[in-house]
Amino acid sequence: MKITVSLQVTLDGVAQANGGNNEVVDPGFTRGGWALPLGDAESTRSILETWRRPDAFLLGRKTFDMFSAYWGERGDDGGFGEAICSTPKYVASNTLVDPGWGHTTVISGDVVAQLREMKAQQSGELLVVGSVQLARHLLESKLVDELNLVQFPVIVGEGERLFPHDGSDFGLELLEAQVFGTGVIDLTYRVLGPPEYA
Repeated sequence: MKITVSLQVTLDGVAQANGGNNEVVDPGFTRGGWALPLGDAESTRSILETWRRPDAFLLGRKTFDMFSAYWGERGDDGGFGEAICSTPKYVASNTLVDPGWGHTTVISGDVVAQLREMKAQQSGELLVVGSVQLARHLLESKLVDELNLVQFPVIVGEGERLFPHDGSDFGLELLEAQVFGTGVIDLTYRVLGPPEYA
């Protein structure tokens, strides 16, 4: 099984609150909603195609709660809601017992070990969306095969960034790049081993 991380990020790497401010989910963060003014039909269609592609989704607990409340009510919208509602989902959580959202399996305990086992025994694609902390953890654990970054031409200046100030180093191979009319760039990389240094 291939694990792909797909996140919307700013030019300065912020991946927090792309759709808007939410004091419950992102307390104190007031610069949310940076993606919406820059999205257009073409870039939205590209992101939707990414959501329609996987065999299953993998979400962190915070993202799962937010998505189930929002997208769970939109399973027949012909778009993002339908894509995620109709596809099997895994949620990484040590406290969630009954997910309450159809086609959802809870992964608890040693998530990394369980995902390594899934990668070895299953085929298809497992897509991580909207879960920055989980994405970082999987990348550091060398479980991510592809990284899809939809980069928006804005510098937010604060917020949770995908890549930490100090972390592991990775070489990347560019697999696909698309530039949209508003300056949004969709970049897909294969994650390699350590990069070469001069």
